[in-house]
Amino acid sequence: MSATRVLTWRHGRTAYNFQARLQGQVDIPLDEVGLWQASMAAAAMLAHHDPAAIVCSDLVRARQTADFLARATGLPVLTDPRLRERSFGVWEGMTGQEITATWPQEYADWRSGLDPQGVEAEARADVGARMAVAVEEHAAALPTGTLVVVSHGSAIAAGISTMLAAPAGWHGLTGMRNAHWANLTPAHGPVGPAWRLHGYNLGPTDASRDWDAGPDPEPSDSPDAGTRDPD
Repeated sequence: MSATRVLTWRHGRTAYNFQARLQGQVDIPLDEVGLWQASMAAAAMLAHHDPAAIVCSDLVRARQTADFLARATGLPVLTDPRLRERSFGVWEGMTGQEITATWPQEYADWRSGLDPQGVEAEARADVGARMAVAVEEHAAALPTGTLVVVSHGSAIAAGISTMLAAPAGWHGLTGMRNAHWANLTPAHGPVGPAWRLHGYNLGPTDASRDWDAGPDPEPSDSPDAGTRDPD
């Protein structure tokens, strides 16, 4: 027996997300928008799913995201360092422009889907392997029900690619938005990968006009707001 569904959930926004900095394993918390996103996403997830267990990366932004679901369900949160984001070595904390200034070819290689060399970055295949092993172990430990795995964008994409037995170098999954998730179930057929992907980048995008910017501004109570007397 094992979990009947796995939801891999990306953390909410951080200041580095807002500044377009490569986070990797820098342990940065959610910003104000990220906390709102995690709250909205947890409510949306619970409208469609009944989690039986929650496991998350040991980085604080993932744990803060998981806590919204934990408070709503009363479930404990188990942390697992194998669910951390991909390490980007010396690039962590830098913008693309800053990286390009020193490592133009390495950055171009990475943007084209290759592993950057000479910058102490973790290989994508290694990330996918550790993610897949961790998810499958936690799923196998759950007799039935939905397992929620709170992790990070690059790690989730690499992990799902491995779980789907995608060819090496396949980059068919787009970037996952903050506080969005993927929906997977075990496959029971005699051939093919052990998992099926039913949805990707799922989340409450209608919670505001711009999900990445946070909640819509409160309307003014004044009927004359935004107007002035003519000259």
